Amino acid sequence: MDPKFRVSIQPAWRPAAGQVLRLLFSTTHEMPVIKVLSEEAFDERVATVEASDLSPAKKQAKLGSLYMLCREASVNEQGKLLVPKELSEKAGIGADGEVVLAGRGKHFEIWSKDNHARALEIEMNQEDEDELGIL
Repeated sequence: MDPKFRVSIQPAWRPAAGQVLRLLFSTTHEMPVIKVLSEEAFDERVATVEASDLSPAKKQAKLGSLYMLCREASVNEQGKLLVPKELSEKAGIGADGEVVLAGRGKHFEIWSKDNHARALEIEMNQEDEDELGIL
């Protein structure tokens, strides 16, 4: 993270020019993380809620939370993503803080270096999580 709360995104993860990303504050393993969603990944989450068997009121509440927790963002011409200061700090990332970008299939995550190390340790030590033998 640079002093202006921007992070460089590797070319393979950058969206097409003009494409909007969504920054979703979340938690994984009870630690704060910023999930960076493409419009496709965001739309899939909306569709999941809409197709669920939740009551209409609960669907509306869940969708409201999703929209409320997301911030629109884009990658500039230099390949940097501006993360709002308050969102960065909420995720435990300060200006000039060390971050880790972690790929998660259709989205990637921005972690503080320390929290990512703890999350990775948790995930690698889960006994029953690698039943497929892929890790």
